[in-house]
Amino acid sequence: MHVITDTAPGVDTVATVHAALAAGAPLIQVRPNERDTDRAAYDLALHIAELCARYDATCLVNDLLHVALAVGAHGAHVGADDLPVDAARRVLGPAAILGGTCRDPDAARAAQRAGASYLGVGPAHPTSTKDGLPDPLGVWGIRSVAAAVDIPVVAIGGITPGRVPALLAAGAHGVAVVGAISRAADPAAATRDFLDALPGDKPAGAAR
Repeated sequence: MHVITDTAPGVDTVATVHAALAAGAPLIQVRPNERDTDRAAYDLALHIAELCARYDATCLVNDLLHVALAVGAHGAHVGADDLPVDAARRVLGPAAILGGTCRDPDAARAAQRAGASYLGVGPAHPTSTKDGLPDPLGVWGIRSVAAAVDIPVVAIGGITPGRVPALLAAGAHGVAVVGAISRAADPAAATRDFLDALPGDKPAGAAR
């Protein structure tokens, strides 16, 4: 289970992460606000990396490889408009966890060859967390990508605990969640609901 930070207005990002970690979340992906300065992104990522260390959880940073390195994160995740996976791998080194965003089997195979540790695939279902996303892939879209590669596929986009079993049956290794945790009345309880839906849950890379 990947819990992705939410910097939307009204969301207490650090408090939400703390609650998710206390409930057992194994991996946090820091997604700084696109309008943040490098210093603001660094401060947020450092705070969350320290929380992850306290709970022996894995910490990844979205997009900003230099911030991931600076705060000692376990790795990073790159999207379609970020550095290519092979370039990101050279920056992070061979031991880091590196996720890449993919939507189709050909791109997934290319990302695996380029050195991705896992793939973030979506949106699986409609979501309002992020603007400008392509049409949802649905369970069959997740299945087609998962069948094309040997590395873990993490489904993202409109994920609820009730949708987890079908995604796992389609070949997803796990799920990534933003709004269902950050905008829940009780983020800790919401985290536990997801963990209950993911028997034997394990992050896509081992924590240090």
